[in-house]
Amino acid sequence: MGRNLKNAVIAFLTPLPSLLFYHYFLGYCSEHECDVSSPSNGSSHFPSLVWNWCYQHPILLANLLFFLNVDLLFWIIGLLQSCHWLIDLYWTVIPVLLMHYYATHPLAKYNPWRSRAVMLITWVWSMRLTHNYFRREKWQWGAREDWRFNNMRQQYGKSWWWVCFFPIYVAQQVFLIGICMPFYVIHSVDRPWNIWDFVAVVICVTGIIIAYYADTQLYNFVTRNEKLKQLGKPVVPNLDKGIWHYSRHPNYFGEQLWWWGLVIFGWNLECSWTAVGALINSMCLAYVTLLVERRMLEKDYRAEAYSVYQETTSVWVPWFKSSPKEGKEKDN
Repeated sequence: MGRNLKNAVIAFLTPLPSLLFYHYFLGYCSEHECDVSSPSNGSSHFPSLVWNWCYQHPILLANLLFFLNVDLLFWIIGLLQSCHWLIDLYWTVIPVLLMHYYATHPLAKYNPWRSRAVMLITWVWSMRLTHNYFRREKWQWGAREDWRFNNMRQQYGKSWWWVCFFPIYVAQQVFLIGICMPFYVIHSVDRPWNIWDFVAVVICVTGIIIAYYADTQLYNFVTRNEKLKQLGKPVVPNLDKGIWHYSRHPNYFGEQLWWWGLVIFGWNLECSWTAVGALINSMCLAYVTLLVERRMLEKDYRAEAYSVYQETTSVWVPWFKSSPKEGKEKDN
């Protein structure tokens, strides 16, 4: 209980430096009516120079706050705790923070209906993913870190303390800032709501629903297997029921629908470059898919069943089953 409470306090306190800094920045802009033109030279005007830079460069400010408050601070906490769990939890929170940051920045301009719709579905996405995180972790704060981090820890050994800064934190900044760029575009372009905004909402909501049901079915499957182990009974080697009957990774598919739905908002506002972040994230998830499937095949009790599952079931996009390859079975 003590560790759980301590980690909960850490999780709530860690974003405060950025939140307080941004609060003071907004207060300065409000007091000066956002008149933050460059002051005359002189050391006494240094605070004004800082606020002027923050006003003129919203994307650079977001990256600076991310680097200082997430990359450096989360990294230091992870080293002190020998567990890099915070970044996994904040994947569900940072997009919401970035969305509100872009919406409240003094330079923001946007269609209120589009902004409200995006805010609503983003909060729904975040709550779903946060609920799934805590449900999977048995409602514990920081009980463990991502299994991929453990694998890298063993790979790099004593060098892991500094190597981890780049794949766990700097890389996450690239991914998160990149895939959240539609939030910036939505709150920097003021154009009327149209049919493509509706299409984007439908795709985003569809992705959330698919990911929710996929994660719920996976959670129930894992829970049943844990009970079977406790009873000394054989476990079910592979989940191939429900939506998992049509896709090997429906949760990943739903998550990708969500991010690409946001890209449609950007494309609709003539900023198709926002697709770069979603594309990089999809490529990364494709690699993660390979790692997950290799891990599944390493388990002797499920290797055979999962091998057949791979042959007959679509990787991401839900689709009908195909027939197993008889030639491969004969060769074995």
